[in-house]
Order: sequence, then structure tokens, then C-alpha cells
Amino acid sequence: MSRTTRGIAVLGAALTGVIAFALPASAHVTVQPKSAAAGSYTTVSFKVPTERDDASTTKLEVQFPADTPISSVSIEPHPGWSYEVAKTKLAQPIKSDDGSISEVIAQITWVASSADTAIKPGEFAVFNVSAGPLPDKAGTLAFKTLQTYSNGEVVRWIDVAQPGQNEPEHPAPVLALTVAGSDNTASHGASAAGASPGASPAAGTDALINTASNSTDNSDGTARGLGIAGLVVGLVGIGIGAVALLGGRRRRGTTTS
Repeated sequence: MSRTTRGIAVLGAALTGVIAFALPASAHVTVQPKSAAAGSYTTVSFKVPTERDDASTTKLEVQFPADTPISSVSIEPHPGWSYEVAKTKLAQPIKSDDGSISEVIAQITWVASSADTAIKPGEFAVFNVSAGPLPDKAGTLAFKTLQTYSNGEVVRWIDVAQPGQNEPEHPAPVLALTVAGSDNTASHGASAAGASPGASPAAGTDALINTASNSTDNSDGTARGLGIAGLVVGLVGIGIGAVALLGGRRRRGTTTS
């Protein structure tokens, strides 16, 4: 292999490394929609991306919040995956429009039936659940989630973002509950989202939604900015190296002749 060929190969490898470094993955397990009406039945979708390059997602465990229990779920079958719904009994039954509730949803677990149906690197899957009735007050529901990979690694999406703070490293999927046209100006929204005592529940929940959205946008924007900066610096370095390599070769050729 000539020196020129070796030089081009080295530069190509360096460029590949720079681009890979400059464009890091930033996907998380998320829930859609971001908000739902308090007291309603709604369909939520858990979007699960595989962030590893050498392993597939084989298992998903979604924990339902114990302090704001949900009594009923209906699961949309996901091809190539099985599921199990775990329930827990309440120490003290609660009353609802449908009567007394003594048992609520604790967790839903999905498991890939085979390696072929696992979520492979660069892919994502969506798991749909109809759940309700949701709590009848404004606030948030955090669905702490465990994502298991084929290599045995478990990623714990269990950190809950707080108002005014940056997004945590492993944020839990969060669903905001809104109350439309509420006349109450009590502390539900204030306590849930850090709003002022006179704010409505819907306003407090909106503050939480905006906080989560802004932290995600800021995080993604920072990552993109750093990635672009790294790419530019890397390309400049590669260009300087290429010029030096070619210049040195020309000088050697001139000296030889």
C-alpha cells in the first residue's frame, strides 16, 4: 500500500470517528400524548428506542404510580411480544363512579418472543395501552420504566424531572393531567408544578409541561451544538492534516528529482 493510500485511509477513518462522536444518540423511552384530561380514559403509547449498537431490546417493564392508582387497562397486542399485567390490592378501597375499587394496576411487562422480534439497534417500537379512569385532579403521572437489552443490561428510566431543573439523565415517561375550565384556584396546580397559590390546576400543569419540554429542547439543542462544533473542529483538523501530508509528499518528490 502506498503512502498516499495509507494517508487517505487514515483520514477516512478519522472522519468517520469525528462524525460518530459529533452525533450522539439522545433518544429516551417516552409516553404520548404528553397530556390527558383528568378523570378520563385515554390511550397512551410508550415509544421504546434501542440506543445500543450491539444489543436489542428484549423486555420492557412499565410501573404504574402507586400514589395515583389506575384501576383498569386494556393492552393492544404487539406482534412478536407477550405481555403480563400485575395488579396490587389497596390497603383501603377507594370510591369511584363505577363503585368501590380495591385492586389497581401495578405494572405491565412486555417480553420479546424471540431474538427476531426484539427491537434491534437503530429501531424503535410503540406499545399502546388504554388506561383509566385517570386521577380526577391536575398533576402528573410518572411511569417509571425498565428497559432490558439482549446483553443483560438494564436501563432504568426512573428519574422524575422537577420544575426549573434540567432533564435528568434517565427521565421517566411523564403524562400531565389537565382540568379544563376549572373554577378552583386551590393548590393542586401550585403544589404539582410550583405555580403560585392563586394559579389554576390547569395553569400549574401547563407549567410542568413547559418545564419538561424546555429541558428536553435545551438538552437536545446543547447536544446538537456540541456535535456540530466537534464536527467542524474535526473537519478542520483533517483538512490541515491532508494539506501537510500532500505538501510533505511534494517536497520529497522535489528533493528526489
